Amino acid sequence: MDAASPVTHRTVALIGGGGSGKTTLAEALLVRAGAIPRAGSVEQGTTVCDYEPEEIARGATLGLSLAHFAWTADDGTDGTLTLADTPGHPDFVGAVDTALSVADLALVTVSAVDGVTAGTKAAWAAADAAGVPRIVVVTQEDRARADFRRVLAQLRDVFGPHVLPIELPVGEEADFHAVADVLGEHSLVYDAAGRHSERPIPADLEAEEHRLHQDATEEIVSHDDAQLEAYLDGTEPSARELERTLAKEVAAGEAVPVILCSALTGTGVDRVADLVLELAPAPHERDGRILLGVDDEGEGGSAHAVAVDASGDALVHVFRTVADPFVGQIALLKVLSGVVRPGDRLRNATTGVDERMPALFRLRGSEHVPADALRAGDIGAVAKLAGTPAGSLLWTRAQTGARPVRRPERHPVFAVSLTPVSQSDDAKLSTALQRLVADDPTLVVDRAGSDTILRGLGDTHVAVAVERLARVFGVHVSTSAAPVAYRETIAGAAEAEGKLKKQSGGHGQFAVVQLRVSPLPPGGGFEFVDSVVGGAVPRSYIPAVERGARDALASGGPQGHPVVDVRVELRDGKAHSVDSSEMAFRTAASLGVKAALAGAGTVLLEPVSSVTVTVPSDLQGPVLTDLSGRRGRVGATEAADDGRARIVATVPDAELGHYVLDLRSLTGGQAELTITPDTYERAPHAVRA
Repeated sequence: MDAASPVTHRTVALIGGGGSGKTTLAEALLVRAGAIPRAGSVEQGTTVCDYEPEEIARGATLGLSLAHFAWTADDGTDGTLTLADTPGHPDFVGAVDTALSVADLALVTVSAVDGVTAGTKAAWAAADAAGVPRIVVVTQEDRARADFRRVLAQLRDVFGPHVLPIELPVGEEADFHAVADVLGEHSLVYDAAGRHSERPIPADLEAEEHRLHQDATEEIVSHDDAQLEAYLDGTEPSARELERTLAKEVAAGEAVPVILCSALTGTGVDRVADLVLELAPAPHERDGRILLGVDDEGEGGSAHAVAVDASGDALVHVFRTVADPFVGQIALLKVLSGVVRPGDRLRNATTGVDERMPALFRLRGSEHVPADALRAGDIGAVAKLAGTPAGSLLWTRAQTGARPVRRPERHPVFAVSLTPVSQSDDAKLSTALQRLVADDPTLVVDRAGSDTILRGLGDTHVAVAVERLARVFGVHVSTSAAPVAYRETIAGAAEAEGKLKKQSGGHGQFAVVQLRVSPLPPGGGFEFVDSVVGGAVPRSYIPAVERGARDALASGGPQGHPVVDVRVELRDGKAHSVDSSEMAFRTAASLGVKAALAGAGTVLLEPVSSVTVTVPSDLQGPVLTDLSGRRGRVGATEAADDGRARIVATVPDAELGHYVLDLRSLTGGQAELTITPDTYERAPHAVRA
């Protein structure tokens, strides 16, 4: 296995909607390859790829899982495959992006019962954005109400005519027992062990299969001048010749083959692996991409191609890290160039840290399969690379200033406030959250006053993160709704005196400041003006006055929220040659600002975010109505490139707490949502923070 060349290895991202059979298909492939003795069950929590307790409890994939195995194709070709099983739940689309960033091919699973769903469209769009070729596999052909032809019509209607069926089911539902090979014009009849024998096409399928064969042949040869000329001269290309040309079309994104199987009965499963090795582009056929010339913060840089060549310099992409409670941090790697062996010394091109490669292994779910080496195009893993976070490059060069091309940015749309259960949890929370976000960059942690806020792509995403905090890092927290980050600003200009005079033996404390506090335009922030003349306040104490003013504004106004958009002018004051100090003037300034705020009163400001919703055009009306009910102001409606409607609006944050959940319910999961902070506006009188 370790001697396999990049030509015979394929990394395949299993993507698709929830419940479309990705994990079950991975299980069936592992069994058929002899990598595991028997298939596990998603329902029973015994599959290779869904091994985390959070996944077992929910009966669903929640993260990226790798499964490596060797495969011998029907024609005797030996190869290896690494499956990257991904979630179908929209909260975990970050794992899909990660898998696609290292995949040679995306295998899009579509249920023969459910057909094309919102999850199918989302997975397709993610592969499109990543530039990864696709093959569609229609799964669950053995289930009641399975209908391949209906699903094929949906696929062509949604994704276009380049969706090309190269298989047909022989029988469906309980009668599904064979697969018709459209290119080879024969059928493969399966036994109970999932092995097939070649037979003629059944009489009732002959006409349909022959029509599809002609359509497929004409489509395929149209992309090869020599084949087209021979075909027009009456020479029919062989199935092998058609597959070779089709492979080029797949790599170029000009064709998306459609195949089928039942992972439970094994019918067609071996054909899935055979066709992946036959049709997926080899790693060396698709150059890797990195950014050179990035700054110390890992920003900027220009894109450069990297030839996937085992004889080149070692270059490794660390595409994910996983915190393991027993092993520590595990780094998942893709070798972009060269060969990597245990003991090799590489430089982190992103952070500058030198790393010595420990023992290498490949992953099969939670199992670590030892590897003597990883070659260009291979996927593997190592433990305990302390200075190498996800999104790093390791290479043999001495210089730094390089990183992988960034994945799509997924903005958080759901948030909770975290409260540590005990003092011990409080002490460990910050470090644990840092490690949690390192494992999943679609999570964001920030502060709102004294609150710790965890933001993610949905309620399930955040709930799973909280469970992992407890299980992996031993940090227990309770959650509550994230507070709305209200602010205040002074209602009008006011003058006030801040005075501190204390005497308790020895040096006292004395400071007097005369302040004028006035509002600034929205977004003005804070402005401090020193208008003192004649040295009434010594120059050395002026910075302390400014710090005191800032302290008062940050600690909150009369309504309990930080104060913004304020100008503080120091107009006069008094000092004592002995009793005055920086701390005295800082305190006096704080008291003066608070007095001005109390005298003039404050206006409540509420945060407003920019919301972009992309939905099918027929759902535009309900979404607009819902936004209006949330005090939203629609700024634009426009047609997206794919014909959907894009709605841009501004909505108060107080109305967005559960918007992502409500929007999914309203649109059947067909909406895309981004929420980005925009501005602060005066809150209406009806709003009480």
